[in-house]
Amino acid sequence: MADEDDNQGPAQYASPPCFMHELAPAFQAPLADWADVRRWRKAERERLIAARLAVSADARTVMSQRIAGGLDAIIGDIAGRMVSLYWPFRGEPDLRPWMISINERGGRTALPIVIEKGQPLIFRAYRPGDRLEKGVWNIPIPAEGDPVLPDIVISPIVGIDPANYRLGYGGGFFDRTLAAMPFKPLVIGVGYELQRIATIYPQLHDIPMDRIVTEAA
Repeated sequence: MADEDDNQGPAQYASPPCFMHELAPAFQAPLADWADVRRWRKAERERLIAARLAVSADARTVMSQRIAGGLDAIIGDIAGRMVSLYWPFRGEPDLRPWMISINERGGRTALPIVIEKGQPLIFRAYRPGDRLEKGVWNIPIPAEGDPVLPDIVISPIVGIDPANYRLGYGGGFFDRTLAAMPFKPLVIGVGYELQRIATIYPQLHDIPMDRIVTEAA
């Protein structure tokens, strides 16, 4: 059915269209260009990080344990596989206990490292107990070791939409890294249910996650 009747003129709304966001909180007006998307993403990023940090540390611990269980259910036998994780930052799920269990079950683990702005990340093998040093934003990174290529990449999200497009911190490292890898790893985004949003307004350079795991699924 057309939005506009040929004989009666434009369709009428019960409320003016500019008030649709008040009637349907999930409603998001389309953004016209990349500059608008960037501004929107910045504001949404700040909102979602604040919401994540507002959750108590105890609650985040419980949710992280549930996320680890969900990852095990998806991955199955971990023996002989290389998994890239991350060092938790600003309220992200803390999967360090799960990292220990991967190594105990015959898997191997790695952490991502920022080498240079505008360049892909590298991954360096890391086992709990290995020497660490401070990287970008003072996030710990392995102090030594050759680069590795993970079979599975676990990526924290700031936001996630129904098509599994991830809102990150805005540096573009993740998408550049996946695009540069010689093979496609299994990519799993992890976060909390409160980080689900209607859309991130995906662009051509955005790469969706293969799977998403939260404390609920």
